[in-house]
Amino acid sequence: MSDQAVSDEGTSFPLQEYLGMELSNVEPGVATATLLLDDQHANPNGVVHGAVLFALVDTAMGKATMSVIDANFYCASVELSMRFIRPASDGKLIAEATVVKRGRSIVHLEARVHDGDDRLIATSSGTFAILGG
Repeated sequence: MSDQAVSDEGTSFPLQEYLGMELSNVEPGVATATLLLDDQHANPNGVVHGAVLFALVDTAMGKATMSVIDANFYCASVELSMRFIRPASDGKLIAEATVVKRGRSIVHLEARVHDGDDRLIATSSGTFAILGG
């Protein structure tokens, strides 16, 4: 288990800031990414663009992965699969990512995205590589 969940709590990166994502660890192996929706997140049809949902999930999964690896390591997305359940157009989105299995070099995760009314928006599975050291 890692101290990374605590040590990187104040860090952010440009895409996170641009989209307005808030990150937090629920517990080791579980992280959330929250986004308050506005017009910049919409596709031409007025609903959240799929790439925004993908970025939200990828970010939550990265945060969950970092919480289960040592601080001298980092992670990178290897594969993500997204299933869009229903559109979202306003309010808040919450992606919760959970580590399913941590191996020596690969971490498998699942995520669910809900809106502020707890309606399921999307589900995802992903694989992250453990790098560095």
